[in-house]
Amino acid sequence: MDLGLTDRVYVLTGASRGLGYATAQCLVADGARVVLSARHADAVEAAVASLGGPDRAVGVTADLADPTTPDRLLTTAQHHFGRVDGALVSVGGPPAGSAASVDDEQWRRSFETVFLGSVRTVRTVAAAMPDGGAIALVLSTSARSPVPGLGISNGLRPGLAGVAKDVADEYGPRGVRVVGLLPGRILTDRNRELFAASGDPERARTEVEAAIPLRRIGDPAEFGRVAAFVLSPAASYLTGVTVPVDGGALRGL
Repeated sequence: MDLGLTDRVYVLTGASRGLGYATAQCLVADGARVVLSARHADAVEAAVASLGGPDRAVGVTADLADPTTPDRLLTTAQHHFGRVDGALVSVGGPPAGSAASVDDEQWRRSFETVFLGSVRTVRTVAAAMPDGGAIALVLSTSARSPVPGLGISNGLRPGLAGVAKDVADEYGPRGVRVVGLLPGRILTDRNRELFAASGDPERARTEVEAAIPLRRIGDPAEFGRVAAFVLSPAASYLTGVTVPVDGGALRGL
């Protein structure tokens, strides 16, 4: 299938590694150009170099909690590539812990980055895109079913899923699509950290895999391919939905 990604331009946050980087790889492999951001300059530079350098990718060192970040990403895309066709909004997972055990400051910082930073980026990018643009928010299966030990995520991700639906309704008449992506257990640094925090990483992984119908942790590239399709013109009638990428772990219909 031709996804129609050739020479289209996407901005991606939190994309120096993990699911954002995997999506950038898939977009570039199909002919797109990307502007990616993350908080650490060395990681951004390494990601840009591995994606092919300035002909295919450019980087911006930025924090999603910074209100200037969305405009910086758009300006960079317009300056280097002359257009913006879509965005993947991804942000690192908030601190672990039950909803009752994390303190106010952890909630506040997570809200500023995970929630408000994502909402700000969506509305800024959507306002600048032409008809046919697409935005995907990287959420979590916690948007549908709480994940033990991830209370902040359980609180914020469902709200973002609702925001995605709301803005899909608002921007739909302009032909701009908005989709939520719900990764389950994908073998990213974040999940390695969660396994390590259990005290017995191998046992924790075995228990997680036993609850997944495919009986394995996902690979980041498996998420990246789904995200690239959702962002592409090939998915032109897909909006206002949340798409699990979880090996069948969510049990709801």
